[in-house]
Amino acid sequence: MIADAVGDRGVWFRVESSSTGSTVRRAAERLAGELELGEAGTADLAIVVAELTSNLVKHAEDGMLLLRPVRRHRDAGVELIAVDSGPGMADLTLSSRDGHSTVGTLGIGLGAIVRQASWFDGYSLPGRGTVLTVQVWPSGAPEPDWAAGLTRPITGETVSGDGFAIRVADGRRQVLTSDGLGHGPLASAASDAAVAAFHAAPAGSPGVVVQHLHRAMSHTRGAALAVAELDPAAEVLRFAGLGNIAAHLVAPGDRRRGLVSLPGIAGHQRPTIREYDYPFESDARLVMHSDGVSDRWQLDDYPGLAERSPLVMAATLLRDGGVRRDDACVVVARA
Repeated sequence: MIADAVGDRGVWFRVESSSTGSTVRRAAERLAGELELGEAGTADLAIVVAELTSNLVKHAEDGMLLLRPVRRHRDAGVELIAVDSGPGMADLTLSSRDGHSTVGTLGIGLGAIVRQASWFDGYSLPGRGTVLTVQVWPSGAPEPDWAAGLTRPITGETVSGDGFAIRVADGRRQVLTSDGLGHGPLASAASDAAVAAFHAAPAGSPGVVVQHLHRAMSHTRGAALAVAELDPAAEVLRFAGLGNIAAHLVAPGDRRRGLVSLPGIAGHQRPTIREYDYPFESDARLVMHSDGVSDRWQLDDYPGLAERSPLVMAATLLRDGGVRRDDACVVVARA
């Protein structure tokens, strides 16, 4: 895939040859110019892209890379997420040190990525593959987000009908997951409308926000969607959903609780909207995803994953649970 413009949802590349690496590098450099990353930042980004794509070509199976902008307030950087189903690594920290290699190479690839990145995180399991996430900023990286998500379109489409958004409104930490009806541009437009309305919504509880989204989306084909609000001080999670958005509270020890989403389509008819409260312990994670992701995953199948960033956790679950016959979206949040 050749990206003339990289929107906020990003562009996925299937990395199978060195020529794809060149395509990704050109797209990344173009994005860096649009975001005014600067000469030094663009040079660092080029090294990161070269090493990530080289690793995927040499060592990975089903290697994919997502390129997208990342924003914090008025600042912007470039984010790269590399996922594969290759041999994996028993110790990602050790493998990130210069000179370490499991395949007889110079072993400098991951070390170079860590050095050039403003922010880096990853997760790997032997026999299950690796997820690497990198951000390059014009200056020091901001604090990592408390929530993160990513989407991937159905095979054959260039845009995804799924979407997500994160906001803090008057101290309320809220996340949205949306699944526009169908696939392609019209489904994508429905999720785009949900995201725009979410950012513009009053600083109310999830039930109030979902009601606002329903009214704002009447001109679209509609979407299944859910809004969650994390209140760590009260140890409560508030949730309101319409349609087939799956949401779970998970914690180490195979503790998993599904959240209730009522039948309905935002933007159509007059659905019943109800808000539910759930206990939210400090070690819990919220996982929300569209029906393009299987819900058969178990956190205990991924030792240590809950300690990684929400972005790494979301990318790992999308890699293993995302089905190719549907758009897919995963969002993860923590206290």
